[in-house]
Amino acid sequence: MHHMKRTSLALLTGCMLACATGAAWAQWPGGKPVKLIVPAPPGGSMDIVARVVGQQLSADIGQPVVVENKPGAGGMIGMNALLAAPADGQTLLMGASNVLAEIPHVIKPLFDPLKDVIPVATFARSGVVLVTSTKYPAQDFKSLLAHLKERKGKISFASYSPGTVSHYAGLVLSDKADLDMQHIGYAGSAPALQDLLGGQVDVMFDGMLTSVPLIQAGKLRPYAFSGPQRSRHLPDVPTTTELGYPDLQFRGWMGMIGSAKLPADVLASIHAAVDKAGHAPVVQKKLSDLGLEPEVITDTPALQREIKAMSERNAGIVKQYGISLN
Repeated sequence: MHHMKRTSLALLTGCMLACATGAAWAQWPGGKPVKLIVPAPPGGSMDIVARVVGQQLSADIGQPVVVENKPGAGGMIGMNALLAAPADGQTLLMGASNVLAEIPHVIKPLFDPLKDVIPVATFARSGVVLVTSTKYPAQDFKSLLAHLKERKGKISFASYSPGTVSHYAGLVLSDKADLDMQHIGYAGSAPALQDLLGGQVDVMFDGMLTSVPLIQAGKLRPYAFSGPQRSRHLPDVPTTTELGYPDLQFRGWMGMIGSAKLPADVLASIHAAVDKAGHAPVVQKKLSDLGLEPEVITDTPALQREIKAMSERNAGIVKQYGISLN
C-alpha cells in the first residue's frame, strides 16, 4: 500500500515537473505501445489517416504507436483481429464508418457492428465525387447524363469495393437517372481508377483522397460531390443535391473503432488523448491536404446514433437494389 502511494506520488511529482516545463504527455491507459489495426492495405485513405494520427499520438503519449495493416473481406479481417485482442485500450482499429455501416450488409460479419464495437472518435469526414477520365467528352453533369443515356445498356460504373457507398451511389444514380449502368467492383481505388483512366469503365464515385490529386493533375474530371455542402477542395463542383439528386448524399467518416468492452475509465483516457492528437495543427493540416475535412468528435454515444442511422439507410439501399456479394 505504502509502495503504491509512493509510486503515485512520484508519478504526480513527475507530472507536476513535466507540466511545469510544458512537456506533459497525454495519459494513455496501460502505458504500453499502442497498436492501430488498419483493415485495408498500405497507401489507402485509412492507412494514411492512421499514420498521420498515430505519429502525433505517439509524440503526445510518449509511447510507440504501431500501425498494422490487416486487409481483406471488406475490412472484416481487421475487425476480427480487433475483437480477438484484449479490450484494454492497447489495440484499436483505424477505419472508416463503412466497416460498421456499409460492408456488414453485404458481407456477413462474425460480430454485431452496432453492439460489439464502438466508434471511439472521428478525425475527418469526406464525401465521394463522381469522376470520369478527362478523355471523356462530357464537360458537366448534365452533358454527362446525356452522353450516358445515348449509350444506355453499354455503360459501366466502377466501385472501389462492392458494398460501399462507391457502389451504392452508382446504383442510385443509375436508377434515378435511368441509365441502366453495369457495376464493376474492384479491390480498392487504385485498380478502379486505373481502368477508369484506361477507358475500360465509364464513371466512378471515388473518395476524395485518391481522386483529388488526379483531378488536380488534369487526368480526372469531377461532376458532382456527395456531401451536404460543396467541398472546399473542389469549390467549383456542385453537390448532388444542387443537381437535383438529394438521394445521392453520402458522407462518411474516418476514425477510431474499439471494442464495446472497453472499461469506461480506459475509454475516457483514450478520448482525452485522441482529442488532443486530432486537434494538433499538424494533423489538421495533413488531413486537410489529403482532401478530407478534419472533424474531431469523441462523443461515442452520438457517433453510435449516427452509425445506426447510416446503417439503416444502407440496409434499405441493399434491399431495394437486391445487392448481394455471393
